[in-house]
Amino acid sequence: MAAANRILAGYGVLDAFGHVSARHPDDPGRFLISRSRAPELVTVADLMVLDLDCNPVEGDTRTPYLERFIHGEIYRTRPDVTAIVHSHAPAVIPFAASSVPLRPIYHMAGFLGRGAPVFDIRSRFGPTDLLVRNHDHGRALAEALGESDVALMRGHGYVAVAAGIPMAVYRAIYTQMNADLQQRAIALGGSVTYLVPEESALTVPVQELTIMRPWELWKRKV
Repeated sequence: MAAANRILAGYGVLDAFGHVSARHPDDPGRFLISRSRAPELVTVADLMVLDLDCNPVEGDTRTPYLERFIHGEIYRTRPDVTAIVHSHAPAVIPFAASSVPLRPIYHMAGFLGRGAPVFDIRSRFGPTDLLVRNHDHGRALAEALGESDVALMRGHGYVAVAAGIPMAVYRAIYTQMNADLQQRAIALGGSVTYLVPEESALTVPVQELTIMRPWELWKRKV
């Protein structure tokens, strides 16, 4: 968890904001997340345990992240998910505000072939500050995510989910990279060739098989 925060900060996926969580390994009804702190500064000592109602347990009185409901409601909705990243990476933001969908342009982001739906909080709750502040907001985001690995948040950022911290970090990083490459390809002015669903589906098992290679490198760097 501490490494994930620092890796994502190092790659510009997280800045002073954003967060990472992991389902508790001994209790699926709880999850681990840092106290409210900039990701680049997170250490093991900063980790808190929250229940799925997003309340700190074990008498922890430290301040949790305001948007912890992103995590609690996705864990409640998706039992297959054991790690979540919420990011405001700039390259991704335009795709949540545009009619142009985020699509996999290269094999490293083949997981996007499962879809990258857009959650627009205004369409459900009217004008807000765009933050996921409560259970209703979190449930609506989880519904928008559905069975996808990534959901975009209009005017806000995105979430990436996976069955493990290394893969969640991988998906958060390569979602940003794919968004940057897709914008470059569109800017060339010609037609853009994306991965077809069959190609996307074939990339995911390879990513799962090789995930420890980048994870080992990323951890060494931080």
